[in-house]
Amino acid sequence: MTFVLGSLVIILAFFTKSGNTPHLVARFWGNFILFVCGIKVKVNGVARVDPTKSYVFMANHQGNFDIPVLLGCLPFQFRWLAKAELFRIPIFGRAMRGCGYISIDRFNQSSAFDSIARAAETIRNGVNVMIFPEGTRSLDGKIKPFKKGGFVLTVDAGVSIVPVIIHGTYSIMPKNRLLIRPGPVSLDILEPVETSGYTRENKDVLMEKIRIKICESFEQAKGKI
Repeated sequence: MTFVLGSLVIILAFFTKSGNTPHLVARFWGNFILFVCGIKVKVNGVARVDPTKSYVFMANHQGNFDIPVLLGCLPFQFRWLAKAELFRIPIFGRAMRGCGYISIDRFNQSSAFDSIARAAETIRNGVNVMIFPEGTRSLDGKIKPFKKGGFVLTVDAGVSIVPVIIHGTYSIMPKNRLLIRPGPVSLDILEPVETSGYTRENKDVLMEKIRIKICESFEQAKGKI
């Protein structure tokens, strides 16, 4: 299914500039993966997001199923800000480009800042962006320290951050395991956090504020599923 829908996204990318239609195909892919694997997702807090505004969504990164969960169950158009390595995967990487997702090279500072500038312009043009501020999947189910790049992007774009809490995907399929163990997942959308009072100089304060919100909500989510 990844091969079939990935190929379809590549074709569609030649006929759309917005990336909205390829994203809808990606949403179908995410829901298909969840259905086939018997994974049920409970989504909370959708009404907290104003669909007429653009945001930077920031989610914790628990395991391999975070991407299907977010694509399939978050009912908003968004584009990923993702590490450049993912774009080198055959079919999958080309499909990501077709959806308008934004590559960031973590090992080349100049390239990374160019990517952030492009992403900030994309957001100002009314497109949501999704970021895993931890940068990679957790190895132990705990939330890792945050990277600063996403917060540079957010203050440059001047939009609010929407923290998103994923709970349950670590036990389904963590980073270094191929076996899938189906189970329930909760996806909690928190209140948007205004960032107009922050700049690059004090972005660390914003980063800590968001991390505290996500960590606290993650701990509270343990009893919901």
